[in-house]
Amino acid sequence: MMDQWKFDKRIFSLRSFLGAVGEMVRCHREVREAVKAGRVDKAFAERIMLAVTRVNGCRYCTYAHSRAALREGVSQEELNRLMAGDFKAVPQDQVVALHFAQHYAETEGRTDPEARRTLVETYGEDKARDILTYIRLITVGNLYGNTFDALLSRFAGRPAPGSNPFSEVAVVLLGAAGSVLALAVVPLVKLAGALRSWCRDPRRGA
Repeated sequence: MMDQWKFDKRIFSLRSFLGAVGEMVRCHREVREAVKAGRVDKAFAERIMLAVTRVNGCRYCTYAHSRAALREGVSQEELNRLMAGDFKAVPQDQVVALHFAQHYAETEGRTDPEARRTLVETYGEDKARDILTYIRLITVGNLYGNTFDALLSRFAGRPAPGSNPFSEVAVVLLGAAGSVLALAVVPLVKLAGALRSWCRDPRRGA
């Protein structure tokens, strides 16, 4: 009997990947602010990212963020229910955000204006922006992981419909190169900032 299984997860095309990376670069201040401000605590952020990941089906993000959620105090029972799409066990003040995160993933970012309005009314402009930032970040991670799996599936003789090997290889390689570059650049940026502060210190010449 012929194997009817096919790869059907959302993945990046090269064009959509470059667009997503460009958007992240343009919004880098919002990303930094979301992490630094702490309006969304770490456990809340993990719940948001898992709500998105459940829809997009990235196995790598599921594993990594499940472990992170447990480290941040999310119980195994709550985690199991969350990954089944059941938000009854999560803190009630986070339910609106999780429903929005799920809605964002299900509509591929084409959210209902009323849903966005509800998000802002519930959390305020700043916190709603932070929530949306975490949603966008994990979406990029999900689709990158899925694209890597699409390439593996292609090698197994089951290519993702509508995709092509050049696009999958390009996305995987560019994503890996970008990660390596980020790991190298971030410490250098911190070092440069420390040197600037040291040079401006009036006590240095004392």
